[in-house]
Formats: sequence, structure tokens, C-alpha cells
Amino acid sequence: MNGTVHGAESTFLFFSLFFFYKITPTGFFFFLVVLSMVSHSALSGLGTHGWRAPMDCLRASEVCNQNSQCSSRFRIMRQCLVGRDRTTMLGNRECQAALEVLQDSPLYDCRCKRGMKRELQCLQSYWSIHMGLNEGKRISPGPPTPCHSPRRHNSAYTFSAAIDSASAKGNLCSDTGKPCNPCLDAAKACNLNETCKKQRTALMATCSPATPIQQLHEPCNRKRCHRGLRQFFDRVQTEFSYPLLFCSCRDKACAERRRQTIMPACSYEEKTKPNCLELRRTCRSDPLCRSRLADFHMNCQTTPHSITSCPNDNYHGCLVSYVGLIGSDVTPNYVDASHTNITISPWCGCRGSGNHEAECEAFLRDFRENTCLRNAIQAFGYGTDAGLVPITESQSAVPSVQTNLQPAIITKHVINSNDVKQIDRSCVFSTCANLQVCLKICVVHCIFFQY
Repeated sequence: MNGTVHGAESTFLFFSLFFFYKITPTGFFFFLVVLSMVSHSALSGLGTHGWRAPMDCLRASEVCNQNSQCSSRFRIMRQCLVGRDRTTMLGNRECQAALEVLQDSPLYDCRCKRGMKRELQCLQSYWSIHMGLNEGKRISPGPPTPCHSPRRHNSAYTFSAAIDSASAKGNLCSDTGKPCNPCLDAAKACNLNETCKKQRTALMATCSPATPIQQLHEPCNRKRCHRGLRQFFDRVQTEFSYPLLFCSCRDKACAERRRQTIMPACSYEEKTKPNCLELRRTCRSDPLCRSRLADFHMNCQTTPHSITSCPNDNYHGCLVSYVGLIGSDVTPNYVDASHTNITISPWCGCRGSGNHEAECEAFLRDFRENTCLRNAIQAFGYGTDAGLVPITESQSAVPSVQTNLQPAIITKHVINSNDVKQIDRSCVFSTCANLQVCLKICVVHCIFFQY
């Protein structure tokens, strides 16, 4: 009976939208009245496939454990994902039945936030379901966050402050007649900040061999170095960490200092290059790395229908996603010390890909030929995107990942409102996660464009 009532209310809401388009402007007032009457009861009664605001995955896991049917299916699903042969296991009837039950639980629509307490545990709960749903696809979506206002986001302000800082501290080479090394200036600025200096010193100690003898046998402890990199970018303000990584250069010495920021001899390079698909498989087996990779693909995919080549013209989202990959199995870096042509890549190749060579090359192109990422790095290095002519592809780029993926971090930051078009798509990209807040702004997007 409950479901019938809520179904009727949802149908009534839909037809209200229909009449909204067909009748006079007074219909707008009628539409808002109807919306306020039915939204509360309809939203509270619908399941997670409806418009109920989802909870974080830690809380969703607790709710599931309080229900005997849900908790038993959750345990079964975790067993289905153990081991390398997940595809065969997921084809098992019992695994499929467990997945069906869990899709109607709060776990299906739960989400995690980067930097939250127990983030890894949250992501493990998220992927326990979504890895099963997305196994076999090229890239799986990361857990989304609620919709944000396109103009008010703390990390966007921090990013803007970092750009202003880069300009204020002389990180731009305006006088061609004088020596200029913005990356060296960024290192000096870091040393003047207590937190940055402390974390950078610790990082250098962690990613460097203790003695020459150890260097002969084992250059460094890569796992410890990766952990140190993640801590550095988590704990140091972007005002100091980003200029080290994205400083603009006009000579080789500067570009090499920029390349050395992540201590590549330990964190990046190896004697041989692994296959990119194998590297991706290793990353996907780890909930944190899998989420960061999905986040990067979503926020940095080259988009031909925007001025900057970035989704929603969002440089900030791309750079945050890029930094999120540093310290993971697919740690990216500058491939050389070129100051004229920025090329980014993880340390891998496509040799030995067999029948999957095209898939491997596509994965590599997402880094090496990423116009959005290059534009974002250049915009940051120059201190502003004003006057910067974005790099554009000669042909219309085809997104290399599915367009219905949902990013783990969603932001909207426009550095210069006069140079970049402002399109309010925040609710489209958020799939209206918090409908009670966003409903009157993006209800049409939610109904007709839900991913």
C-alpha cells in the first residue's frame, strides 16, 4: 500500500512537470505548490533508487548489519569478490541473488568523501557492491558526493589562493632578461612554512636510500614512499604543495626540478615498465586506488564542448583528481624535463598487451594526450587562465570513458568569470544527491538526466 501511494505521488509530480511546460507562466506557481505538497512524503518513502538522500557507506553498512537478510547477503557478496577470478564468481546464482538484494539496500546509493575518517573502510563497503555491478567495464564510477553550489566550495577557494600565491611570490617569468625558476621559488616558499618544510623533509628521508650499499640492492621502500607522498599532499596546504608540482617553466633546469617533486627514482621509475593494463588491474583491486582512478577519468577526461577542454570547465577538479593519484599504484609524473611540451604518464607501457593493445593504448592516452590536464597545469603555472589560449585538439575528441560515471569529488571553480563561460551544471553532475536542497533548482535534470 505504501509503495502504491508513493508511486501515485511520483506520477502526480511528473504530470505536474508536464503541465508546467504546457500552460501559462502562472503554472510555475502551481508547480511549486504541488512540489512542496508531495516532496516531503514522497522523498521519505522512496527506496534508494528513488529520491531519498543517500547516507555515507559507513552508516549504510551499520544499517545493513541490523537487518538479517541484508547482512547475510553482504557477507556473501564480499566472498564473491575474493580472489582473481571474480567474473566467474559473480556469475554464480547465489552471488547474483545477493547483489539483487543489496541493490535495494542503503549500501547501493551510499557515498564516501575524500579525507573522511575511516575513508578506506567506507570505500571497501562501496566497492563491495559496485565492483560487482561494474566488473568488466573499462572504468567504474567512484562514490559520488552531494551536489555543491558552483560558486561556493572551500577547496575551490584554497585552489584560488594557491594560484594567487603563485603569482604573488614571483612564480611567473615576466621579465625574459632575468633568471627565473618558479619551481625553485616554490621550494623556497615551502621551506619558509613550518608544516611544508617538515613534511617535505620527512618525504625526502622516506623516499631516499639510507646508505649507498642499500641503494645497490634496493633503491628504496616504494610502499613507504607512496604513503609519504599521500601524507605530504594531504597535510600540506595546496598554497605550498601545488606550486611545487605545477610551477611554470621556461628552461630544462626548472622542468627537471618540477619532475623531481615526487622523488621519481623511488616513487615512479622501475628497471622495467609493467604493462598498463596489469597496472590498472592492480589499482582496481585496491578500493582507494580504484576510486582515485575513477575520479581522475571523470574530472580530467578531454571534453570537446568546453572552452578549457575540461568537464564543466573545471580546472580545479582535474588537478585535485591528478594529485589524488600520486602515491597510488598508478602514480603519474612528467615523463621528461621538457619545458615546451608537458607530457604526463604513469610508469607503464603496452608491450605484451596482445589482443588488448588498443585498450591499453587508450588508457595511456588518457594521461599522455590529455588536453584538459595540460591546460589545467598551464593555467595554474601562469597564475591565472586569463590570456592563456587553451590547447585544443585538431579533431573532436571522443571521451575515452563512459559519460555516465560519477566523480568521487565534484567541484565547480572558474578562475576568471569573464574568460570562461559559466554553466550551472552542478546538479546535473551530482545526480541531485541532496534533493531537499537542490530540488527546485534541478528537478528537471534529475528526472530526465539521471545517470
